[in-house]
Parts: sequence; C-alpha cells; structure tokens
Amino acid sequence: MRSAWTRTIVVTLLLSVAIPVWAQTSRPNIIFIFSDDHAYQAISAYGSRINHTPNIDRIAREGMRFENAMVTNSICAPSRAVIQTGKYSHLNGVLDNMQVFDGSQQTFPKLLQQAGYQTAVVGKWHLKSEPTGFDYWEVLPGQGAYYNPDLRVPAGQNRHAGYVTDIITDLTLNWLEHERDPDRPFMVMSQHKAPHRGWMPGPERLTLYDGMMIPEPDTLFDDYANRASPARLQEMEIGRHMIDGHDLKLKPAPNTPEDNPDLRLWLAGYGRLDEGQRRIWDAAYEPKNAAFLAAGLEGRALVRWKYQRYIKDYLRTIASVDDNVGRLLRYLDETGLAENTIVVYSSDQGFYLGEHGWFDKRWMYEESLKTPLLVRWPGVVAAGSTNTDMVSNLDFPATLLNAAGVDVPHDMQGRSFVPMLRGETPADWRKSFYYHYYEKGIHNVAPHEGVRTERHKLIHYYETDEWELFDLEVDPNEIRSVYGAASYAETQAALLDELGRLKKALQVPDIP
Repeated sequence: MRSAWTRTIVVTLLLSVAIPVWAQTSRPNIIFIFSDDHAYQAISAYGSRINHTPNIDRIAREGMRFENAMVTNSICAPSRAVIQTGKYSHLNGVLDNMQVFDGSQQTFPKLLQQAGYQTAVVGKWHLKSEPTGFDYWEVLPGQGAYYNPDLRVPAGQNRHAGYVTDIITDLTLNWLEHERDPDRPFMVMSQHKAPHRGWMPGPERLTLYDGMMIPEPDTLFDDYANRASPARLQEMEIGRHMIDGHDLKLKPAPNTPEDNPDLRLWLAGYGRLDEGQRRIWDAAYEPKNAAFLAAGLEGRALVRWKYQRYIKDYLRTIASVDDNVGRLLRYLDETGLAENTIVVYSSDQGFYLGEHGWFDKRWMYEESLKTPLLVRWPGVVAAGSTNTDMVSNLDFPATLLNAAGVDVPHDMQGRSFVPMLRGETPADWRKSFYYHYYEKGIHNVAPHEGVRTERHKLIHYYETDEWELFDLEVDPNEIRSVYGAASYAETQAALLDELGRLKKALQVPDIP
C-alpha cells in the first residue's frame, strides 16, 4: 500500500517538473481591440456630446477607464511599433509612417508565445514588414480598403467581400472559434481600419445622423493667435484642406484631369464598391450632395457644412466599430470565456474632431496626445472604476506581459500598470511624460518634442527653435501660450529641466 502511494507521489512530482509552469495555472486570455484614429471625445464613456457607443461603454462600465492615456508619437505606424516593443520610436526604429518595422526585434507577442500563449493579429498592421510573433495573422496591406478589402496572409493575399470592420471581426471570431487550441491561453489583436480617413461608413450606417446637427467644438474657428508659427502653417484645416471626393464624398466633375489627386483618392474608395453597394451609397449621398451644391455656401457656412459632413461620416464608421465590439463581447459571454479574458479597447492615438478647426492628429496638443484606454478584467478590475495617472501606449506590452505572468524585459521603457488595474498606484509612478513627433510632410505639421505634467505642457518646435507653454488648468483648450511670461518663469525653468532629464533617461539622441 505504501509502495503504491509512494509511486503516486513520484509520478505527480515528475509531471509537475515536466509540465511548463504556464500550463499549470489559469492564465488570462487577452483580446486587444484597437481602432485607428478613434478620438476619446467620440466615446460616450468619456462624456461624448456627439455620439453614443454602448458596447465600448460596456467595457468601461465593467472595467476601468483611463483618463490620461498618452501616446509617445501621435501617428499610426510609430504608435503600433511602440505597442509591439515597449520602446520609444528612436529605439524601435519607426520614427514615421515611411519606415519599415524590424520584425526581428523583441516584441511582446513573441514573449507571450515563448510562455505558451497562442497569438494572433487581424486587421490593420501598417508596419510594412510581415507580422512576427503570431501563430496566425491576416492583415490589411498598408491602409487597406473599407469595402471588399484585400488582406495579406503568409501565403499571399485574400480578397474578402463586404465591409472591412465586419470582416475583421468575422476573422477574429473564426480564429477564436475554430483555429485556436482551447486548452491554451490566447492573445489576439483585433485591429480596425476605422475610423481612419476616408471615413466610409458601412451600408447599414450610411444615413445615421441624417437630419441632425452635431454640436461644433468651441475652437472650430480658431485663429491660431498667441502660439508658435507651426499652428498657423499646418495643412489640416477642415475649411481649407479637405478633399472633395475622398473626404466629403462629392464626385469629381466628368472632365477632372486623370492625374488629379482628388480623382485618384475618390476612385480608391467609391471605385471599390460593387454594383449593389454603389446603389446603396448613391441613394444615401446624392440627394445630400445635390442640396449642398444648390446652396452655394461660402465662408463660415461652408466650413460648418464640411464639419457636419466630416463628423457624421467619422461617427458612422465608429458606430460599426461599436457594433462589432458588441459581437466580440457577446461571444465571450456565450462561450464562457468572459470571466478569464482581459479585454482592452484603445486607439493608436487621439484625433481632432474640429477642435482648432482641424482633422487628423500628430500634435502634442491634448486631442491627439491622449488616446482612449478601457480595460475589463473580471475579478481584478473594479467595475466602473477610473484612473487619472499618466499611462501610455509605451506601457501596453509590459502590462499585458505582467498580467500573463511573464517577466517584463529590463530594456522595455514602459512599465506595467497592472497595479493601477488593481486600484493601487506605485509611489514612484511617472509624474511627467515625454513626447516626440518626427514626420514632416503630409499636413505640414512641424516636428516637435515636449514634456507634459499634470498641469503644464512645454513644446519645442526644434527646426525653428520656437516654444510653447500651456497651463492646462487655466487654458484647457491650449489657445494661449505663456512661454516667456514672467509669471511662469519658475514653471518654465522646471519644465526645461524636466525635458532634459527625460531625454537623458530615455536615451533620446541629440537633435541634429
């Protein structure tokens, strides 16, 4: 009897040695839902005045809303490279949208793979190189198309019929339901193209908001006074820089030159529709376009019309994202996965919804610096909680690794905010944040760097050596720089010192 009992103990001990540690515990699954250019001010959980997002709100209601989630570089590819690596642009090699991501470097999906996780990425990738560290991937080539998109796979490319937001969710659900190993934990990145520019709504949402007037932002007619010159020299104004076909859905005249950029962009969107989709599209837009052309608007009235056309299409694409977030959440409920799955909703950066008269992102001003971040983790995150600490996309990899029980490499520059998810902020958590935008080209936004604290923000446009300083408590809309003001001399000096300290700590090379 004793011999049999002894043999049982020995076998149990041997099995415990043979089975990897990750297989002996119940690791949380991770679903990382990521949109492109989704402004926090277009989520009702953040107090949106312009739309309602009930499914995204559910993540906030059952989890945590982060009020001060910031990005290191407010543009698509650099943000995605930061999230893969946990390192600033100058270390991960992707300073702008032109550079190719080096997929051989350390990434958090690779580390999860090594720890026994199954990994997948579906949808927008935008890093030029093929995804690495994923057991399954199917991603849009470059920006991708809203309708009938092609998606890259290891063996080539697949053409899918339908609307891209629905297709990305279909592929995500298919992998979860049919292709993963149900006995292993998973991490899937479900990454939407929407609501990126062209803002082409799904067929079911083409007439949403018709007959409504969306509230205008207070700074729609900003005159860019009391700031450095880059604010005046940009090319991202709704009034002056939106393209008729691509942005406003106005068909080019029949005699439009073939090399006209408006024609090329219009064909890339509208020209992608099949015959049935085109009939639905024309029925939605042609009456509105005819009414606009007949009105002959000018001046501020024209800007207001463009804003309404832009913001409604933008919000219509978000409505489809929200619908599909709901599909994923319902799948988790129906399969019993919800209780052991972390759900993250975020975007690659913020976006201008008419603030300062702009669309797009890039700036260190609040609307593009800050990004939405909602996290649901049953049993860990208190439902309906909020956090006001300065967290960043730089912290996403360390946080997900930490949550999965995987060691965070020392060379990652971000930190895990799992303690905040548990309701506790470490005493040494950051009190200031470094930002750096490098690209100069489209939209003519000047390269700049800066530091943000809880109350103040210092920005340096280093090509022209111009500075801005904002007091966010007094001037939350950032319309009056107080750089050089005697009353802010002490604050300015402290921020200059802090900018230098952060650059040294983060190994930022000197600007040529």
